[in-house]
Amino acid sequence: MTTRPQGEDMSPDDVPGSHDPYRLPRHVIPTRYDLQLEPDLTAATFTGKVTIAITVKQTTQTILLNAVDLVLQSALAEDSNQRQFKARIELDQEAQRVRLSFQEPIQSGEWRLHLSFRGELNDQLRGFYRSTYKDASGTLQTLAATQFEATDARRAFPCWDEPDFKAVFATTLVIDPHLTAISNTSVTSESAEGSKKLVRYADSIKMSTYLVAFVVGRMEATEPVWVGKTPLRLWTVPGKQPLTPFGHEIAVASLKFFEDYYGIPYPGDKLDLVAIPDFASGAMENLGAITFRETALLVDRQTGTHAELERVADVVAHENAHMWFGDLVTMSWWNGLWLNEAFATFMEILAVDAWKPEWKRWESFSVARAAAFSVDGLASTRPIEYPVHAPKDADAMFDILTYEKGASVLRMLEQHIGPTVFRNGVRQYLRTHAYANADTNDLWMALGTVSGQPVPELMDGWIFQPGFPLVTAEMQQQELRLSQQRFTYIAQASTAEQLWQIPVQIRLVIGNRTEHRRLLLTERETTVGIPAGVTSVFVNEGGHGFYRVHHRTPLLEQLLDQSLDRLAAIERFILVSDTWATTAAGLTTLPEYLRLTSHFKRERDKNVWTVLLDSFSFLNRIISPEDRGVLETFVCACVKPAIDELGWDARPGESDLDRQLRGDLLGALGRLGNDAATQQEATNRYRRYRKDPTTVDQNIVPALVAILAHTGEEARYDEFLELYRTASTPQEERRYLFSLALFRPKELLKRTLTRTINGEIRTQDAPFIIGALLMNVYGRELAWEFVKANWDHMDRLFPKQGLRRMCGGIVGLATPELEQDVREFFTSRKIDLGGKTLEQYLEQLRVAVAFHERERRTIKATLLQA
Repeated sequence: MTTRPQGEDMSPDDVPGSHDPYRLPRHVIPTRYDLQLEPDLTAATFTGKVTIAITVKQTTQTILLNAVDLVLQSALAEDSNQRQFKARIELDQEAQRVRLSFQEPIQSGEWRLHLSFRGELNDQLRGFYRSTYKDASGTLQTLAATQFEATDARRAFPCWDEPDFKAVFATTLVIDPHLTAISNTSVTSESAEGSKKLVRYADSIKMSTYLVAFVVGRMEATEPVWVGKTPLRLWTVPGKQPLTPFGHEIAVASLKFFEDYYGIPYPGDKLDLVAIPDFASGAMENLGAITFRETALLVDRQTGTHAELERVADVVAHENAHMWFGDLVTMSWWNGLWLNEAFATFMEILAVDAWKPEWKRWESFSVARAAAFSVDGLASTRPIEYPVHAPKDADAMFDILTYEKGASVLRMLEQHIGPTVFRNGVRQYLRTHAYANADTNDLWMALGTVSGQPVPELMDGWIFQPGFPLVTAEMQQQELRLSQQRFTYIAQASTAEQLWQIPVQIRLVIGNRTEHRRLLLTERETTVGIPAGVTSVFVNEGGHGFYRVHHRTPLLEQLLDQSLDRLAAIERFILVSDTWATTAAGLTTLPEYLRLTSHFKRERDKNVWTVLLDSFSFLNRIISPEDRGVLETFVCACVKPAIDELGWDARPGESDLDRQLRGDLLGALGRLGNDAATQQEATNRYRRYRKDPTTVDQNIVPALVAILAHTGEEARYDEFLELYRTASTPQEERRYLFSLALFRPKELLKRTLTRTINGEIRTQDAPFIIGALLMNVYGRELAWEFVKANWDHMDRLFPKQGLRRMCGGIVGLATPELEQDVREFFTSRKIDLGGKTLEQYLEQLRVAVAFHERERRTIKATLLQA
């Protein structure tokens, strides 16, 4: 074997399509992998061999496939007559490809490729990697797990690592006898081979390489619950089985829901949900062996907050939804990732809403949709479907635009054509493309055929062009004038020509009755006749449209003064969220927005309060330290009336949502409001909680911890650090870990920063702690200096996904001086986070600094007058 220098051309170029450094040619197609792997957990290495059945479509002397961070030891091609041809192996690490060259031509037909290889179980939480944890005796244990999406199967075995090279996988794992091994399918046999145990698995369905999975270590499983013909189990490291019942319940409920909704049985032969101590993302939809970060699967139903339980339910339902959308039918290439992730996000909300209707998940999803708006309002946004070339670009597609914006436009379409018609179109799409790949147009064709509507014409603007529309509503005599333009925080002349086909729903209030209007806004503007006597008009009734609305005066004043109580909670959320967005964009003045907030002091919807508190947090990041006391007084004035009504204690019959709201408001009062009385009561309640957890509602515990960290000194820091180390649940561990980023004394924050790179904090969590510190107005300068000084080390240490998310914290560095320094650092270091990620972070920072510069001279007076 020879290894070429990085980037050297692998000519001669007799390989069709080999000019693309990131796409493999199509003259050789894999159909089956017989894969055997033997991990050594002590040495952190593995050896393997694979036989790949291939179809050669045209005679060639060269075969290209993917491999990186592997040592390929041998390669043979075997024809149908069992003649073998040895290959010369050339590995290009930069292109992540291996070239197999043969002296004799490989004729068209059916062949088998035999490869042997070895690699390391890395600590980067990608490919085939190692995860560690301490058992009940405090002994450090190791397990091996996989994370292959988007392009990391090639780190575990040589393969055609692109989503449209679907094949059948037959896996064998060679392990120590005392260990357990999990893969995509059921175990067909276990046998001894010397000192090892051979575990063989059934053939998989035809699927993409990124869905292959194996986990090896000391693991325990629940008893299976059968959903039809499918046994469903949850796996944990020893000692954590008591945390499985809630996740098991939603896993069973959602799998039943999806089989009914899709009209297609689950495509695997079993379903295992596996909690991994070290995991870079939330979860991964490997067919039959879904892997999770522990916080996303394991939870104590008695001590978990509503938000923590909801998080587990959402993630489990999301991954189960992928068994059809993503696994059974897969996007052809990563530009179509939204077909997987947007649908799984849409379906997760649909399933959880059916399971727990009292949680009102479609209403709380509006918060996630607003977060998508905040990115999609940037000039540096991208379309939902966006060109992908390099693996780094594929990784960058796992963002809020793919997930939340994609799910939002699907919800808008579902409501436009009707839920039953939409479901029937989805069923047709899945049946047509089962075990294969599909593109966006395939989905539109199925939905269009079933609905009888021009779905491609309606939806292409939402998928293939960036941004979203701002619909401006204003009265002109007896007509409502509606106009559309692309919403941007910073004016861009290039957006002037963009148009969308916008499903608009309008509610008119006329005395004691209401009228409803529906229209499709396709032109720049239109008018709607309004009957006499209308007292208020609300555009985007029901809140399903993925657009913002600027209700001009007097429409906004009429809504606030006369019809606020007639708006549904989601509509009140939209009203506040849209007004705050137009304020950030300079279309509404800050005094106008703050006057609007005064109408919501006794609001009881947690989502409305989420956007209000988010806007106050934004102001906290841009206000000068000497004016912060004025903001604190304003926050107290806004929040205290609601807290006076809710009180500190849960009440009989109170909803989970009200309990969560209480915790959110107390946290804001104690930290943003810096209210001394709240801080003292939080101290008292926390003392009671530590003595007897049942005396305090679990939903306010995160607020108590956050408030005590905000006011805490060294003794409290040491206490919370020890509680993080000894936590009994993943949620408790996370709660105390993130509290270490909320303290104010710089010496304590320095300790937290040091712990992110010295091994005390898992690399799955450390980037998020640094990101939180960048958002902490009392420690952001310190955190930024730490990032600059330790960038190279963090770049090597942290998972790439985590590093990207950490950099999102730079939006908290909202001063002109820090912004300039941030830009100089990223430019001088030529840092590329993939896709448009860094561009978006920098623009979000520019929006915040521009707001600061626009309001800095008047913000104190504005707050005093509000």
